[in-house]
Amino acid sequence: MKGQRLNYTVLIEQDEDGIYIAKVPDILGCYTQGKNVEQAIERVKEAIQVCLEAEELEDIMPLKFVGIQQVEVKV
Repeated sequence: MKGQRLNYTVLIEQDEDGIYIAKVPDILGCYTQGKNVEQAIERVKEAIQVCLEAEELEDIMPLKFVGIQQVEVKV
């Protein structure tokens, strides 16, 4: 995969303290945080690289992004 460009979907959410959490659904356990969206994006790029360099994750290819939807559930 060296030199190959891959596009991963990143989900960004804001927690109750205002911190932005960036998660990569295609890579189990790949997430980071930042004080703002820009910082979270820069950090998640680094996190993806670290995850892909790990031996057990070297064959992870991104899935095709279809969409995202919020669903309301009454509990």
